[in-house]
Amino acid sequence: MIIIGIAGGTGSGKTTVVKKIMQRLPKGEVGIISQDSYYKDSSHVPVEERQKINFDEPAAFDWDLLLDHLKALKEGSAVEMPTYSYLTCTRQEETEHLDPHEVVLLEGILVLSDKRLRNMMDIKVFVDADGDDRLIRVISRDCIERGRTPQMVIDRYERVLKPMHLKHIEPAKRFADLIVPQGGHNEVAINLLTDYIMGRINNK
Repeated sequence: MIIIGIAGGTGSGKTTVVKKIMQRLPKGEVGIISQDSYYKDSSHVPVEERQKINFDEPAAFDWDLLLDHLKALKEGSAVEMPTYSYLTCTRQEETEHLDPHEVVLLEGILVLSDKRLRNMMDIKVFVDADGDDRLIRVISRDCIERGRTPQMVIDRYERVLKPMHLKHIEPAKRFADLIVPQGGHNEVAINLLTDYIMGRINNK
């Protein structure tokens, strides 16, 4: 099994890159793991305090569980991935079953920031995008999907997203084997990754 890590800032287009790759591949051949599913549970935190949690720093994630799941998949065992609700900031009772695959795409803002994860990856990708473009996408997404107002998103961007991006996410770019500017609009990079994955699938 090979693992392709796809990192980048919030709103950079990581998910779009993954979706476009998956659309061009045979169904069922590639597994996807979203780092967002591995946020630590915050159900013990008072509801009014949960919006203050910093979800863009390494401490917000359950790294050990993510690593255990990747190791299990590499050894040929299926895993039950956690699910997470952004509306309540809590881990849900439901899990998502994932069988071993020849190729696994691991996507998330900080997947290149942990040395243990990087050491398990065969290809490391960083999806790059201009800060203004990322902010526009985050405003659109959070207002529609997470019930926030534009001002709430902007305040959070200035208070958390931007400083955490500069501190934790941007520095991880130096570990990337491939940097993808323009996110999901970069058809050349998406085609290169798709062709590589198809080659692995066909030669398994």
